[in-house]
Amino acid sequence: MSLTRVDYIAPWWTYWLHNFPHINLRFQPIDKSFQPEDENYQQSLIFLGCVAAAGLGLNLLCLAVYLSFLCCCRKDEEEETKKPNSCCVTWSAVTAGLITCISVGVGFYGNSETNDGVYQLTYSLYNANHTLGGVDSLVTGTMGNMRTGLHQHLARLDEIFATRGDYVQTLQFMQQMADNVIKQLLGLPDWDEAKVDLATVADQTANIEYYRWLTYLLLLILDLVICLLACLGLAKQSRWLLTTMMVFGVLTLILSWTSLGADLAAAVGTSDFCVSPDKYVMGQTKGIITADIVHYYIYCNQTLSNPFQQPLTIFQRSLTTMQIQIQGLLQFAVPLFPTAERDLLGIQHLLNSSEASLHQLTALLDCRGLNKDYLDAMVGVCYDGVEGVLYLCLFSILAACAFTVMLCAIPRALRQIASRERDYDDIDEEDPFNPRARRIGSRNPNHANMHSFCSYSSSMGSQNSLHPPAPAVSNPPMSEYMNQTALFGGNPRYENVPLIGRGSPPPSYSPTMRATYLSMTEEQSRHFGSDFQA
Repeated sequence: MSLTRVDYIAPWWTYWLHNFPHINLRFQPIDKSFQPEDENYQQSLIFLGCVAAAGLGLNLLCLAVYLSFLCCCRKDEEEETKKPNSCCVTWSAVTAGLITCISVGVGFYGNSETNDGVYQLTYSLYNANHTLGGVDSLVTGTMGNMRTGLHQHLARLDEIFATRGDYVQTLQFMQQMADNVIKQLLGLPDWDEAKVDLATVADQTANIEYYRWLTYLLLLILDLVICLLACLGLAKQSRWLLTTMMVFGVLTLILSWTSLGADLAAAVGTSDFCVSPDKYVMGQTKGIITADIVHYYIYCNQTLSNPFQQPLTIFQRSLTTMQIQIQGLLQFAVPLFPTAERDLLGIQHLLNSSEASLHQLTALLDCRGLNKDYLDAMVGVCYDGVEGVLYLCLFSILAACAFTVMLCAIPRALRQIASRERDYDDIDEEDPFNPRARRIGSRNPNHANMHSFCSYSSSMGSQNSLHPPAPAVSNPPMSEYMNQTALFGGNPRYENVPLIGRGSPPPSYSPTMRATYLSMTEEQSRHFGSDFQA
């Protein structure tokens, strides 16, 4: 029965996936044939899922080691090291974002391709189910007409032609022809059970595919939203947003590896079926339909004989013989028995409808219709379906890489944010040039009479005003110095105050710059005092 297939050729990626190692959970190699009912074969597919689970564990272990190294090996936060770290975080975020966008695009394409392949499979199954249902309906209707309608007409004609033995023999011969037609129709396979199986498989496949498509759609949207929120958190330097996205990133990483295991198992199992689908189909239809009929529909070769040719030919000859007999009775018996015309015309109409059913049955039983549905289903599953699943596997791998990079970049970003906050907290809160002190002074009027430790009196170069003086002091002239109340209790902006006249350092400076400024001011005052005495 082995013939060379020219209509269906399995794609190369199905052979590549079919050659994957098939190992059960006891680490024993098994047969690669598609046997979904076999326990060892099921374990071989579960083993592929376990490989993905091992990859997830290794990925999480590497992340844990990296985070431990990051926490234990803290370096001094110097200006030289801040710029490289910031650059590293920026490029890591850009890389993770690009990989995520690429993976989401690949995922959408793979999800659409898989959905198209499964839709083509279910459409072909419904078409085949419709064909088998039409065959079953025609056979049942023809047998019902022969058993009930023809029998009733023949019974009434037998009473009418009771006095004519030759006419009664003609009626008996027609009854034998009708029984022969019924016998040939009973010899056809019972399509009802096969029809029910196809309908059940198509309904279950459609339901599973809907939920699979919806799940992947939500996963793709989740990946994209997490990536966008993580980039937003890095841009706004929001610690709580980055921490939340880090938790969701770990969850998405787990989902990516889980989907990879499921897709890999599905791709390998489907490829095992696509490499030799004929063998599995013939095994599944064993006991329901004979092997020669299944072989006829699967291969549909011109060299193969139609297994329905003989019963259909007998059916056609019996109908032709009965029509000839009815034409003779209408021509010779109606003039003698006018009441028989109605039943004879009824039989003629029944035979004409049976002949029309015969032509429809011949067309439906032809192998080209069901073979086309079979090939369409194979192309949908093995080409579009498996190709889409491979793209989904690529999406899972890219998503896992993207979120791994993201989970490595977020802790570094959190460290930089915390370091900047510590540097900001080191600035003296009583410093009037500290923006925080300005906000506090504008909210608290009690700070209006406080003096800046950097303001000083111009008389004799005294340095007493470098330290906070007593609360009650006389204000310097407004033309030379700014009023202290207006300085600290009023408008917090200092752009309008000349720096030379007030002897103040620039608004933004570090503690080191402050000490340098104080030493320079003290040295200038000392020179001024010596010049004054001279």
